Amino acid sequence: MNALASASEPNHYRPSEDEPFMNERQLAYFKAKLLAWKDEILRESKGTVINLKAETENHPDLVDRASSESDRALELRTRDRQRKLISKIDEALRRIEDGSYGYCEETGEPISLGRLEARPTATLSVEAQERHERRERVHRDD
Repeated sequence: MNALASASEPNHYRPSEDEPFMNERQLAYFKAKLLAWKDEILRESKGTVINLKAETENHPDLVDRASSESDRALELRTRDRQRKLISKIDEALRRIEDGSYGYCEETGEPISLGRLEARPTATLSVEAQERHERRERVHRDD
């Protein structure tokens, strides 16, 4: 069985600290995870397009119309966030291909497997992310 096949069955394989970091099997696992996540988002967005087309009816009641417009705006904001997430997923897939996936962009140190499992698009280690957020808070308070 090749690494990609076992990685696409997450119940059979989980990356472990006991193996070399970002070996072929781990890379295949995260690639399959990212591709599945992207496919799920794309499927949901197709459903949104169908729903938005179906909901073009004009509501005679102002409250119904306002509710419908509010729902539509929320749905569009959600889709915009997911569009940005797809961009992050694509960037993570590029990092897998170029060999930089799993390493902190700031320090070059490995990002923990637990963090990558929870947030496969992570580009910073927990420590670097915390420093980044502290700097952001300081600048925001100015």
